[in-house]
Amino acid sequence: MAKTKKETVKRAGAARAPGITKIQARKFLAPVPEQYAFWCIDGNKFRDLRELGGALAGMSDQTFAYHCNDIKNDFSNWVRDVVGDKNLAQDLESATGREQAARIVQERCYLLVSKAG
Repeated sequence: MAKTKKETVKRAGAARAPGITKIQARKFLAPVPEQYAFWCIDGNKFRDLRELGGALAGMSDQTFAYHCNDIKNDFSNWVRDVVGDKNLAQDLESATGREQAARIVQERCYLLVSKAG
């Protein structure tokens, strides 16, 4: 019997993120309280991973370099300490540029959405 696209997505997600429950996925995708929103140096603000992915895709390389450089990685820190997604935070630490970071976040969001049901 052929698998549906939804079943295929679930299996692929399970292979990449074993142990993520529906509750955890929903928590990671949920907006954080206003006082924990991330404020970029360019004035943009985001409160959840989807907004982070969009912000990374559209921000300047200069803004990205301010928040992510050899000394610090504000995006990874926010994801780990505020959102609570340690795996995504670790993946962001290895990103070599803005576009790669945006892709990492967007792929994680897709996976979490598939897990959240």
